[in-house]
Amino acid sequence: MINTVATAPMVRFDHVSCSYGNGPVIENVDLTIAPGEFVGIVGPSGSGKTTLLRAMLGSVKPVHGSVMRSSGLRVAYVPQIETVDWNFPVTVSEVVAMSRPQRSWWPKLQADEKAEIERVLEHLGLAGLSSRHIRELSGGQQQRVFLARALMQKPDLLVLDEPTAGVDVRTRHEVLHVLADLNESAPDRRDGESGIAIVLTTHDLNGLAAHLPRLICFNRTVVADGAPGDVLKPYFLERTYGAPMEVLQHGGMPVVLEQGSDELRLRLSRRGA
Repeated sequence: MINTVATAPMVRFDHVSCSYGNGPVIENVDLTIAPGEFVGIVGPSGSGKTTLLRAMLGSVKPVHGSVMRSSGLRVAYVPQIETVDWNFPVTVSEVVAMSRPQRSWWPKLQADEKAEIERVLEHLGLAGLSSRHIRELSGGQQQRVFLARALMQKPDLLVLDEPTAGVDVRTRHEVLHVLADLNESAPDRRDGESGIAIVLTTHDLNGLAAHLPRLICFNRTVVADGAPGDVLKPYFLERTYGAPMEVLQHGGMPVVLEQGSDELRLRLSRRGA
């Protein structure tokens, strides 16, 4: 296993196993997340990635081992937007206001709350859209609305489940750039604080995972952990996905191919891969 984390962690898994009653879903997980990190978790469907996130959030308790979170850690969660009912009659500002823990989000917003929401929306490039119905937005705008809702909680750690699932290439790039900006600097950070630490799951090996600073291959447990160039290797990928894969280098980036992808391999070789 390759592990690059050297600083004091904000979250640490020590030999963690979680179960829903029919045997372990994740097993013997050792993992640390340090302040300011940007981490992607990849693995096949059913590999336990969402359970890993839930254990990180504290909504699933380990049946073995422990999850340590640093004192006072503020964590926010962004679900898959595919699970959202886009016909529900709410505006952008009402969705963002759902983050308020102290009372129902439905009553009329106070002036200071409106100002805070507008400030966060502007930071995410959504200025002027607070009264727009969420179904009228583009896919990238919809994802940023849920990021705004999470940012209202002023998190130290932002956890996202498949943030680019079901979106087109342009929207995927848009979301990745927004997350990179938040990781570097985010609203409401105090002087001396790093940007928000980000942990996300993704199925997109080439379009998203290969561009992240740290990548974890996961299938019920941590298979490999490190930089994409160290983790996206045939040996680790086969252990993760249970099928042989090839990795080519193109433009200094790893490109993962299923074995037998002759057409794509030929096209890349013609372009100097």
